[in-house]
Amino acid sequence: MPRRARIALPNVPIHLIQRGNNRQPCFFADEDYRRYLDWLSEYASKSSCRIHAYVLMTNHVHLLISSERADAGGALMKSLGQRYVQYVNRVYRRSGTLWEGRFRSCPVQEEDYLLGCQRYIELNPVRANMVTHPAEYRWSSYRANAQGEMDALVQPHLLYTSLGSDAVSRQAAYRDLFRYELEPGLVDEIRRATNGNFALGSERFASAVSETIGRRAAPGQSGRPRKSGMPESGELDLE
Repeated sequence: MPRRARIALPNVPIHLIQRGNNRQPCFFADEDYRRYLDWLSEYASKSSCRIHAYVLMTNHVHLLISSERADAGGALMKSLGQRYVQYVNRVYRRSGTLWEGRFRSCPVQEEDYLLGCQRYIELNPVRANMVTHPAEYRWSSYRANAQGEMDALVQPHLLYTSLGSDAVSRQAAYRDLFRYELEPGLVDEIRRATNGNFALGSERFASAVSETIGRRAAPGQSGRPRKSGMPESGELDLE
């Protein structure tokens, strides 16, 4: 059975996750994390991807990215994955695959979902009981987004910049979002959409994505969506 093509649209943010093969570690030392981030920055620039949030866990990676090109995320992950596997195999004298097949991803509705997805990503180390607060974890975008720590990799999304009139107020507003835990329902939505390659957002957003790509973008549906009230193919109405 052929694999479902990933859902990727120009200028629509994508949450993606890449896991180590069989959930095994893919980072073994601090230098590994640094190399990965350096190459992530390099290939993000080459593929015209903007990185809004990230976290490097021991055995997987989360990214929130956007680009004017629909194929940019795939190009980024292909180049980055190959480069990093070559490095790991050489340094640790191993061979074979490192990653668990293809990365998983989902398009993210900006309104009501994008900042929640950022929180989901940056709270990963807390949910894994590795730290008690995201600021304690070195290998994520939290310190850049919430505390203004210099990180050339992070390019804030427009919704993030709308949190305040200057950097200090934006960071304070962003930190305030972390005063509360993510709603369990939102965590489940993010996981379901990412693992299933579905749209993360409202029913209207999923319907608009479905119409644009010509196939279903939500679980439990089959066939093409109805035309009534939908945007023309290629025109994604995300309001």
